[in-house]
Amino acid sequence: MRDLLPPIVAVAVAGPTDWAGELLAAEAAGLGERAVLSRRQDFTAGRSCARRAMAALGLPAAPVPAAADRSPVWPAGLVGTITHTRGYCAAAVARATDVRSVGMDAERLRELNPGVRRLICRPEEERWCARLPAGVHWPLVLFSAKETVYKVWHPVVGSWLDFQDATVELDPDAGVFTARIAPARVAEATVADPPTVVTGRFVVEDDLVRTAAVLPLR
Repeated sequence: MRDLLPPIVAVAVAGPTDWAGELLAAEAAGLGERAVLSRRQDFTAGRSCARRAMAALGLPAAPVPAAADRSPVWPAGLVGTITHTRGYCAAAVARATDVRSVGMDAERLRELNPGVRRLICRPEEERWCARLPAGVHWPLVLFSAKETVYKVWHPVVGSWLDFQDATVELDPDAGVFTARIAPARVAEATVADPPTVVTGRFVVEDDLVRTAAVLPLR
């Protein structure tokens, strides 16, 4: 993910030891004793990466517990994001004085079935994907980009964002995506200056789709 985010954002990608690392007490309490092994490993790797990203910013290790909706709760003064998919996990952290929000997502390459595509893609997005170069399952890239957009939106606005609430255009030559939030969702926001456009970057390589975006300060 380091290649998709600016230098002011610290990034850590999980190594072999991160999946079985130690959780801080506040993190373990939020995970719960009944979590299945895969959930526990993903959670542990994400928190280990988060603390290494904090260290890269010159900050001490601090717990990143989970909210009721499972989103990470970052220490005061920090913004961040965590992503995990099969065999891959990463965390990114920045100071809230440098960026307003950060999001990222990783997905293993696969083809989405037509029913899932209809849930994710707006009709115009389906048409755009059909015109993009062959060899990449572009609806999956759209899915990942929209996951990233949600992770940027939610910490700022505090509300859910449906897949149909963002219209994403992909530029395969530049590796850039642009997401425009539905005006109705923007109008519903109760915060000042909610994001209307989120611009990010994407890469498709090594059986992996990776997307990331930063929301600048107002």
